[in-house]
Amino acid sequence: MFIPARKNLVFKARSEFSGSALREEKALNSKHEFRNPSFFKAFSRKQYIMTKISMTQTISISARVENTMPIRCRWAGTDPLYIRYHDTEWGVPLHDDAKLFEFLLLEGAQAGLSWLTILKKRENYRNAFDNFDVTEISAYGITKVAALLGDPGIVRNRLKIEAMVQNARAFQKVQEKFGSFDRYIWRFVEGRPIRNRWKAETRIPAQTPESNTMSKDLKQHGFRFVGPTICYAFMQAVGMVNDHVVGCFRYQQV
Repeated sequence: MFIPARKNLVFKARSEFSGSALREEKALNSKHEFRNPSFFKAFSRKQYIMTKISMTQTISISARVENTMPIRCRWAGTDPLYIRYHDTEWGVPLHDDAKLFEFLLLEGAQAGLSWLTILKKRENYRNAFDNFDVTEISAYGITKVAALLGDPGIVRNRLKIEAMVQNARAFQKVQEKFGSFDRYIWRFVEGRPIRNRWKAETRIPAQTPESNTMSKDLKQHGFRFVGPTICYAFMQAVGMVNDHVVGCFRYQQV
C-alpha cells in the first residue's frame, strides 16, 4: 500500500478544508442577500433606530417614576423607618399630653446619639417604660432603675434613665400648675406653630431664642436633659415649628 509523505498529507488536508469552506461561503452568498453591502447599511440603521427608541422609552419611564415620587427633606434618607417617621409624624402639631411626654423622654434619650438610633429602639422603650405612662414612671424606684440598666433594648445610661424618672415627676407638677403640659409648652410659640421657609437644610439652626427660653424654663421646673438643642429638636418633632424645607411635600401639609 502506498503511503504519501507527511508533508503531502498536510497540504492535501489544508487544500480540502479551504476548498470546503470556500464552497460553503459561496453557497451562503448566493442564497442570501448578505453579499449586498446596502443590506448591511439598512440593517445597521434599523438596529440603531430600534435601540434609540428603546433607550428613549426607558428614560421616559424612569422620568415618570421619579416624577411620581414625593420630594422629601434629605435627612429622611432611604431607611423605611425614617421615611415613615418623616412622612407621618415629624412636624405634625401635637396637643396630647401623653404624646408630648413620650417625645420629651425620647428626645432626652437621644442626646449624643442619632435620632434613627432612638427610633429603632422606640418599641423597646415603650415596653420598658410602661407605654410612657407618666404616673407609672414617676413612681419608679431604685429597683426599677437597676432593671432598666440591664435592658439591652434601650440606651443603658444611668443619667438618662434617672432623668426620665425625674422628668415624669416634673411633668406632673407642670400639669397641676397649668392644667396640662400642652397649655404650658405651647406658650413658648404663642400657641401657634412657627412656619419657617428654609430652602436648604443647611440653613436650619440647631437652636433658637424660643428653644433657649424653653430650656431655661423647663430646668426651673425640675426637668433634666432639656438643653436648647434638645428643646429645639422637640419643637420640630411635635410641630411647634415647621422645619420641613419648602420643597418637601410635607411642608404644605403640616
